[in-house]
Amino acid sequence: MDLNGFNALEIEPTTTNEPIPADWYKAVISNTEQKATKAGTGSYLELTIDVIEGSYQGRKIWDRLNLQNPNQTAVEIAQRNLSSICRAIGVNNPKDSAELCDKPLMVKVAVRAADGQYDATNEVKGYDAAGGATATASPVVATASASTPPWKK
Repeated sequence: MDLNGFNALEIEPTTTNEPIPADWYKAVISNTEQKATKAGTGSYLELTIDVIEGSYQGRKIWDRLNLQNPNQTAVEIAQRNLSSICRAIGVNNPKDSAELCDKPLMVKVAVRAADGQYDATNEVKGYDAAGGATATASPVVATASASTPPWKK
């Protein structure tokens, strides 16, 4: 590959992606994707979560909801987490996972320590409504144009 014309001084270098500290963060789900489990016996909903405020704004965290799995306990945990998300953003009967995106919510983040095989990483431990409301918050009503994400209002 020809790299003629590339100037490293014009591009910000990659930084290490150390886990962010355990805490509650205001965030939005920016992407959802259904993926097959490694065993091929079910599927999970992978959530890409973007921190939208504070010194860690712009950082991404991922969560997986095992909504279709032979392990019924895993399904029940995923359903409870999905219920928390839906209540936090005021979308109580979503028809598609895309309805979870671009609505602010609070995400409780923990740090899972390195274990010799994997580096330390973040994991999601809970969801709640943004703005100090309870998890039974009323639906969010959009007032800005459709092209402006609600969290940027």
